[in-house]
Amino acid sequence: QVQLVESGGGLVQPGGSLRLSCVAPGSIFSRYAMGWYRQAPGKQRELVADTTSGGSTNYADSVKGRFTISRDNAKNTVYLQMNSLKPEDTAVYYCTARRQGWATIAYWGQGTQVTVSS
Repeated sequence: QVQLVESGGGLVQPGGSLRLSCVAPGSIFSRYAMGWYRQAPGKQRELVADTTSGGSTNYADSVKGRFTISRDNAKNTVYLQMNSLKPEDTAVYYCTARRQGWATIAYWGQGTQVTVSS
């Protein structure tokens, strides 16, 4: 059973910042594209950002310029730095692993809640 372990969620005021972290097994991390999805109440799950093992990145239009995805290959960890947070960023955020070249997500984390509210 592959486990993606997320951390870093919480409550933050509008305009604030949070950093999410996700640790994956080394056998997965080195060969898979790692990413973050989110799901807000009453909405479909959506891609936030992902990054390949080669460092290519992809972002949802709604977070471009505010969020940054990065990966530390030595620590098998992918990060999502979230700045200038808005109430509409409130959601459960899920770490994902996708076999590179494939569209289907192979593994999901358990999710971490991010709430942006004053």
